[in-house]
Amino acid sequence: MKIIVSVKQVPARDSALRVNDDGSWLDQSDLTYEMNEPDAYALEEALQLKEKLGGEVVVLCAGPQRVQQTIREALAKGADRAIHVEMDEGAYGDALAVGRILANALQPESPDLVLTGLQSDDMGYGQTGVILAELLGYAHATIVMEVEPAGDSVRVKRELEDGWYQNVVLPLPAVLTIQSGIKKLRYATLMGIKKAKAKEIRVISAARVEAGTSIERVYLPQKSKQSQIFSGEPKQAAQQLVEKLRFEARVL
Repeated sequence: MKIIVSVKQVPARDSALRVNDDGSWLDQSDLTYEMNEPDAYALEEALQLKEKLGGEVVVLCAGPQRVQQTIREALAKGADRAIHVEMDEGAYGDALAVGRILANALQPESPDLVLTGLQSDDMGYGQTGVILAELLGYAHATIVMEVEPAGDSVRVKRELEDGWYQNVVLPLPAVLTIQSGIKKLRYATLMGIKKAKAKEIRVISAARVEAGTSIERVYLPQKSKQSQIFSGEPKQAAQQLVEKLRFEARVL
């Protein structure tokens, strides 16, 4: 079974985020980066499936040269090889554009399964995996808790709201977005780190894709404090409060 895992490199959670001078994006001069945590769970699921069923795990990652650090981490954990879709810094676009770039890169691989994290820690779209499935014409399922391949199909357990779950059988090939926390993440061993240096990273150029949306401005929300005292009888004050919440704050 060939499994492709799409991973993303995101700013580390303890990074100090500052808006750049022109307000177009974040100041990336002093950011540190790490593997997107939801994608780490997708990678772990792929590695465990490989241990049970055999086959190959291929890591797919788009971004500038710095993402090879994240790719090497995935290879050290046990992935067999990687595909680096080289892109300029900041040239990511929206979820549809990224989905098209990834679809163009992995289509020649003809995988049985494509796994992604549920969403990214930076943008949080939660759409890339679903868009990828649509572009490839693959079956897909989201918020997946369990994966059980069987012949030319795969049975998945999806998490719904209120403690409910859904079991679905999908034909292969399929794209699955994996829920975070379903497995315990492994650490890269010293032997794995050494082996990763010899594993293949195929670098390809990103296909030219126009984004359908753009970010006009990034800014910090303004903080303000305002107090208002309602006088009179409690019933009258409560009525004034409700009117303020409904017509001015618009939270009712």
